Amino acid sequence: MSLLDDTDGAIELEIPARPEFVGLARLVVSSLASSRRALEDDRIDDLKLAVSEACTNAIEAHADLEVEERVVVRWRETDDQLEVQVEDRGRGFDPDSLPEHPPVTDPERLNFERGLGIPLIRTLVDEVRFDPSESGTAVRMVMFCGPADLELADIDMWEDEEPA
Repeated sequence: MSLLDDTDGAIELEIPARPEFVGLARLVVSSLASSRRALEDDRIDDLKLAVSEACTNAIEAHADLEVEERVVVRWRETDDQLEVQVEDRGRGFDPDSLPEHPPVTDPERLNFERGLGIPLIRTLVDEVRFDPSESGTAVRMVMFCGPADLELADIDMWEDEEPA
């Protein structure tokens, strides 16, 4: 497991392809989002859930590999958006070939126990792109937001205190 700041400003987290590390990915992304971006709590929760689903899919993609691979979670940001990319080294898949699910209000939806992660990701983030290849899949999730105003946060934090 490693966390590093890439030369292009990206922050990368490599985790073993095991379910017990999904929570770590969620924690890192949540911490970055809350400290570096202007996002409401419910949007941060949406991002955490989307990252969780993408990591779970990446881990499942590694299940039939004969070697231990890692899942890479990469954070990039610009002035008006943040991007989280989850990469696996599985066999890849075509996201457009997934079966259609009935609407949530349709009782037939209860017959679908699996395959809800990708539709959920598409609902939770502003943009999503799936880049499958023979050497794995990259899921790029984007949320539009402003940067956190750290100076304003510092002012608000000290505003109510009495001078010493």
